Amino acid sequence: MGLTARIRTRDGWAVSHAVVTVTDMTGAQVLRAEADTEGTVRDTTPLAPGAYTVIVTAVGYAPAASSAIVTASGRAEVGTVTLARQGGTELPPPGPWTIDPAHSSVAAVAQHLGISSVHGRFTEFAGTVEIAPDDVTKSRVEAVIKAASIDTGNGMRDTHLRSADFLDTERHPEITYRSTGVTQAGPDRWTVHGELGLHGVVRPVDLDLAYLGTGADPWGGTRAAFRATTELRREDFAMNYNQVLQAGIAAIGTTLRVELDIQAVQGESLPAV
Repeated sequence: MGLTARIRTRDGWAVSHAVVTVTDMTGAQVLRAEADTEGTVRDTTPLAPGAYTVIVTAVGYAPAASSAIVTASGRAEVGTVTLARQGGTELPPPGPWTIDPAHSSVAAVAQHLGISSVHGRFTEFAGTVEIAPDDVTKSRVEAVIKAASIDTGNGMRDTHLRSADFLDTERHPEITYRSTGVTQAGPDRWTVHGELGLHGVVRPVDLDLAYLGTGADPWGGTRAAFRATTELRREDFAMNYNQVLQAGIAAIGTTLRVELDIQAVQGESLPAV
């Protein structure tokens, strides 16, 4: 006898801090129970046969209400209740996540000669994501990129990009990003506010972030996928070098489009595989 229920997010994750309240048809509370760490509610309080309202609440989620019929056995099986994030947005389960460089990319695109684009990427980087349990806007992101790992597919150009004309990797070996806040931008979309340290200059930079979902990996872990973009102006980071051609066209554009495709593994470290 009693109440059983499973509380889950849209992605199927347990909501361990959910509270289930049962009221009778007069609105009087007859039962209150909390979910365990697996998002499961099991309460043995006997209920009189009849119709009840079941309300499920959890901090950071929109409440959900449903009807339940208690049979002569005194049992109410609510089944699985799905909670949506407050405001209709989703993020992975709370806690630490570690960026997996082997399955992520940090890329930048610059205009070249006014008619085409140069695509580059950084091959060495690390970072963490911390999803806040109650208020997701307090979630945090930190990342460090090795500036000398720039790779555009052209050795001579990469050497120039590492020089004092651009990244000056000897004096500024690391590019850093630390978030200062997160705001909702739409369903499954967020704006990450943060500070980018590049070429010895620190400036506020916002990332347009899309959460792509989660899933199991072949090594027994859980992964979350994100895509983020932003645009940077080179002069904002004291990279003013340019070569102007005869027609007045800059050899390299002054604006960089940054594209991040990120996979993060649940936990404080990457698995040993």
